[in-house]
Amino acid sequence: MPNVDTILHNAIVLTMDQNFHIFEPGAVAIKDNLIVAVGSDAEVLSTHEATRKMDCMGRVLMPGLVNPHTHAPMTLLRGLADDLRLDVWLMGYMMPVEREFVTPEFVRLGTQLACAEMIRSGITAFADMYYFEDTVAETSAEIGMRAWAGQTVMKFPAPDAKSYEDSLALCEALIKKWKGHPLIVPAIAPHAVYTCPAEVLTACVQMAKQYDVPIHFHVSETSSEVENLRNAEGMPVVPYIKKLGMLDVKLLAAHCVYIDEGEMRTLMHYKVGIAHNPSSNLKLASGFAPVKRMLELGCNVGIGTDGTASNNDLDMFEEVRLASFIAKAHTGDPTVLPARQALEMVTIQGARAMYIADITGSLEVGKRADLITVDIDLVHNSPRFRRDPNGIYAQLIYAAKSTDVRDVMVEGKWLMLDRQLLTVDEKAALVEAQKLAVKIDAFLKGREESVISKLIAIGGAAEMESFEVQSKVKVVDLDEPEIALFNPEIEIVRVRHYHEYDNYFSFEDPSQGRLRYREDEFIDENGKITNVRSRLTLIGSENESQEGEILLSRSRYLAPASHSLRFYKEYFKPNSVLEIEKNRLRYLIRYQGEEFFVNFDKMMRPDIGNYVEIKCRTWSKQDADKKTALVAELLEKLGLADKAHIHEDYVSLIENAGR
Repeated sequence: MPNVDTILHNAIVLTMDQNFHIFEPGAVAIKDNLIVAVGSDAEVLSTHEATRKMDCMGRVLMPGLVNPHTHAPMTLLRGLADDLRLDVWLMGYMMPVEREFVTPEFVRLGTQLACAEMIRSGITAFADMYYFEDTVAETSAEIGMRAWAGQTVMKFPAPDAKSYEDSLALCEALIKKWKGHPLIVPAIAPHAVYTCPAEVLTACVQMAKQYDVPIHFHVSETSSEVENLRNAEGMPVVPYIKKLGMLDVKLLAAHCVYIDEGEMRTLMHYKVGIAHNPSSNLKLASGFAPVKRMLELGCNVGIGTDGTASNNDLDMFEEVRLASFIAKAHTGDPTVLPARQALEMVTIQGARAMYIADITGSLEVGKRADLITVDIDLVHNSPRFRRDPNGIYAQLIYAAKSTDVRDVMVEGKWLMLDRQLLTVDEKAALVEAQKLAVKIDAFLKGREESVISKLIAIGGAAEMESFEVQSKVKVVDLDEPEIALFNPEIEIVRVRHYHEYDNYFSFEDPSQGRLRYREDEFIDENGKITNVRSRLTLIGSENESQEGEILLSRSRYLAPASHSLRFYKEYFKPNSVLEIEKNRLRYLIRYQGEEFFVNFDKMMRPDIGNYVEIKCRTWSKQDADKKTALVAELLEKLGLADKAHIHEDYVSLIENAGR
């Protein structure tokens, strides 16, 4: 009679194999890290001797749950910024905090907490995407969990890489260190199409092919992601990444909310793994993934938790229950995604999505001993009806809770016994996490009090601290002063035609200044738009200094506006927004060795007339005096010396007119 290490018996054994065999009472025999027998109690106990026998006391014995999409270290950012749109949440809060705080120590602590939470939820395998993934791999392996360690790659500077080339170097080092490990699968994790241009994705594909490793990637999570790519590339996300070769590698596609049937068929044909994330998609209002149709077509769809900053937990029992309910409500069909199929998605289907179904996801001879026990003899899950053989699946999906998980084993080693964690110091990690939370709170509190800090936090801001000499004159006809500009004493450097849309944000504290969101349409000689540019300018307090009829306003920061106007309104939360639209002919001239901008502005919204405006930058009081005198000379040469000189900017002019 063969001797094994452990026999688990007196259990309701759900194998989740191809035929969904159930053994009650059933037993599983384990030797080293492998399952060597699965069957009835009588069969297994009569054919195997064991060093240890464990009475499961009628609990469910089943495969460990598989989580094919998460960001484990983000447990340390749980509850940091909620009830926000995805772009505001990600670009306005998550990424700035990550740039400030994420280190290998942060990642280690966050991964410890995540593993503790996942083990308590019955999760034995997960696919991660984050920074410093070597630390995620080390921590997960020490704790004993099965994991994909997906090193993030994107075009932006990241906490662990100044460029995408640095990220790729980290990917390569990760692969060389961890490939072939019994628990860890190194992966390349380009973030998404909107953070990774084609050359970045192509480089990731080349590396994945070179080392035969998988790619973990966000796909079609939001409608704006798909719409923006259609506008830029003329196609939705799946055809685009197919063109770049991403379907020719082992791809794990997270979300897939906005994909059509053709895209689903493509993902099915290429056997792409799909991670459905119902809680995250609901909380961020991303939409409802077409899970019913994906499953009908035979796609490999698992269920992921996403990160705790957008979920806000790693409770797979809650996630699978929600997935089933959403599918029913979204289709209007209560028979959609029944309990057995839902449990399949978080076990063997999740393993297929992660390309590890050959070793885990079901209780079968030859597979790794990744399993859990679940107590169903509790008040919230009683009584039990036996008429329907699928009733046990319904109990697990619709009534069981993560707190019902009693024991967890991975690779033949116990990670939790009788709800006691064995491989991670949960209490110590919680103490350290709270210390870090205090520091992050202080950082965000200071940033929220400063518009400048919020602008810097989203990246790309450049300090342009200077004074601006400015004077304008209201005219009826713009042609006469424009003709007068063609003077032998005035050198015209260049001329540009813009249609400008300005939104000025004002704040409760006037010392914060004003933030201007400007969208410039470049107009050619035929009146056609040739380019569009968006910028942010943070302008200092109104009229910080004023010399006679010359306005001196302090311009502090300039930044590219890579997000929508709606994003900036929600992120900066201004007290009020003033919209200005104008047609501008701008000349850059040189007069008496100094450069000036001469703007011929037709104000369209609000319609307050036509203006000639002369501007230049200055860095000192002495220089300002000199340029003030030159501006006066220019106004005289344009025939405007006798006109009333307006020493207000357009915002103040409009606001004062409305009072």
